Amino acid sequence: MAVTLSSLDASAGGPLVDIRSVDPTIIVELRYAGRNNLVGYPLYPQGTSALARPEVASGLAAAQAFLRRYQFGLKIWDAYRPVTVQEKLWHASHNSDYVANPEIGVGSLHSWGVAVDATLVDTWNRPVRMPSDFDDFTPAAMWHYAGPHPDIRAHVHLLQVAMRNAGFWGLRTEWWHFTIADWQKYLPNQAARTAQVYGTQWQGKL
Repeated sequence: MAVTLSSLDASAGGPLVDIRSVDPTIIVELRYAGRNNLVGYPLYPQGTSALARPEVASGLAAAQAFLRRYQFGLKIWDAYRPVTVQEKLWHASHNSDYVANPEIGVGSLHSWGVAVDATLVDTWNRPVRMPSDFDDFTPAAMWHYAGPHPDIRAHVHLLQVAMRNAGFWGLRTEWWHFTIADWQKYLPNQAARTAQVYGTQWQGKL
């Protein structure tokens, strides 16, 4: 049986579900459960499940159904992220353009179970070309792809359309990051009123 993070975490503020329990066709490869990530070592126990608020998981299932019509699917790189893990990422980067400081405001929306990091796979669950790898803190990670490759442009556009239609917002600096559009209702009233989350609403044309 896979090891899961707490189904009711104090920082998340509500129940969390295993995304694959809602749609088992969604591929999960939690980068922070291995070494291929920002810090270079595992931050989650091996076998950790991808958890999120039930409404987020349902939205991902809707995005998956949309993508299947085009012979693609979702792969989840990260979902719910404990504050203790967010603290380690912040200390490793100290770059607020990409990593939220857990000591300021509401911290990362990952820690509230309302954000996910996702990419595409093909119909055989193989990775497809995207603008950059996960946690690539360079201009290549911007959600608006400006490169010369039409296949990459088509892939990131399809991912963005699928997630937008399923009720998610994107993030200007990370093409892989998506937040449920009504994220504020999942935070305590005071935190929701004072929270400032920049660059998450879709801007311009997809």
